[in-house]
Amino acid sequence: MSVQVHELVKIYGNQKALDGISFEVSKGQILGFLGPNGAGKTTTMKILTGYLSPSSGTARICGFDVSEHPVEAKRKIGYLPEHNPLYKDMYVREYLQTFARITDTAQPTKRINELIELTGLGREQNKQIGSLSKGYRQRVGLCQALIHDPEVLILDEPTSGLDPNQIQDIRNLIKGFGKEKTLIFSTHIMQEVKALCDRVIIINQGRIVADDSIETLESMGLDRQIVHVEFAGEVVESIIKALSGVQNVKHHGKGRYTIYANLKSDLRETIFHTAVQNRWTLLEMSREKSSVEDVFSLLTKTTKN
Repeated sequence: MSVQVHELVKIYGNQKALDGISFEVSKGQILGFLGPNGAGKTTTMKILTGYLSPSSGTARICGFDVSEHPVEAKRKIGYLPEHNPLYKDMYVREYLQTFARITDTAQPTKRINELIELTGLGREQNKQIGSLSKGYRQRVGLCQALIHDPEVLILDEPTSGLDPNQIQDIRNLIKGFGKEKTLIFSTHIMQEVKALCDRVIIINQGRIVADDSIETLESMGLDRQIVHVEFAGEVVESIIKALSGVQNVKHHGKGRYTIYANLKSDLRETIFHTAVQNRWTLLEMSREKSSVEDVFSLLTKTTKN
């Protein structure tokens, strides 16, 4: 595993910011790290990157404990914090050359050229960083995080404050990086999570309240199943209402129905067999899912200390 977190605790005075969280992330996985403000996301990232020490528990990057072997662990990490601390008086290429020397990057000129090409900074490379738009400054930050070709990339709110075109550009870059690295990023944008993540962790009040795929999380938010069906013609509605578990049926005309049922079994299979038995032509059938937003709200509003 590239990232291993075990029973991580962080206490500030009388406040427990992290309360024994544990998770692992493997190479090639994009993990979305979600939670309301103050949930512990940034604290976790700062511990992983060595900016903070845990009160207890362990965090390992590529096998190196971040507390016991901080230098070795940091060599494996690229980090883009939420507020990207760039030297705005420096020029783009000059800035990247400086960090290439700091990180002892092999073949620095070749590496910088690769990153400038990859992030679309070619036309901006000889400009002062302070003159760039926020979108291009984020690209410079990504280049800095990637300059030493780290195995683990940690991004805190990487698209915050960007316009829609800039957001899409950064998302595309993140998706590309995720194919060959371990990538953890935090965000409040649920579309970003659905577009990019293989897996999502939701943290609330310092505890992990969900850790699963998008598909599984979306199935958590409903306490009943809702199935939309369309038949080629009108059917006998009383037969549908009599199906096991069905709670309500709404007829929308022209063979279209919405069927509400409990979660004891998948209603779609029952509807299919019923249609076959009654020689009804089934044109379309889909099961409604809850959104990631619904699940996020459910888990972060109801979880208590």
